[in-house]
Amino acid sequence: MERIRSYLAALQQTVDRLPADSIQQAITMLHEARLARRKIFIMGNGGSASTASHFVCDLAKNTRVMGVPDFRVIGLADNMAILTAYGNDEGYENVFARQLASLVDAGDVVIAISTSGNSPNVLEAVRVANASGAPTIAFTGFDGGELSSLAALNVHVPSSRIEHVEDLHLVIEHLICSVLREMAQEQS
Repeated sequence: MERIRSYLAALQQTVDRLPADSIQQAITMLHEARLARRKIFIMGNGGSASTASHFVCDLAKNTRVMGVPDFRVIGLADNMAILTAYGNDEGYENVFARQLASLVDAGDVVIAISTSGNSPNVLEAVRVANASGAPTIAFTGFDGGELSSLAALNVHVPSSRIEHVEDLHLVIEHLICSVLREMAQEQS
């Protein structure tokens, strides 16, 4: 029982230190992209790939409000055929960048989820997004890694415990989608 209480207490301490200003900036960027009918791209590896897929689903479905444009959202970790084709033929570090290069337009939003902030394939995709004029949002943990300074906006979970970082990336994703739905309801 003590281990359970310890985990939850440490998680709560991290929740209390979440960057509300950065989360609000991400919400604003996504809301503006929605209204402008811009595309949203989301990516990550491992547990972050699961969070990315969950985020895609929630943005696409759970934020729909009659009279307000739906999100145009694409998960870059969701197509196993293209992911493995690029990985096999052009290197795993290019699996997201190559997909993004053929789809991204200036003004689209690219969300990169990496607990360490140092995933080479995520970094390469953010470089492609930056060169294309697409605003970038990073979800990071630990010390933020290279991604924290490469992305236009860093939503940083201040923890070095991977479970807490992944837990809270999902919480932040849910929070963002909930607020975006409420904003859409106010506009409809």
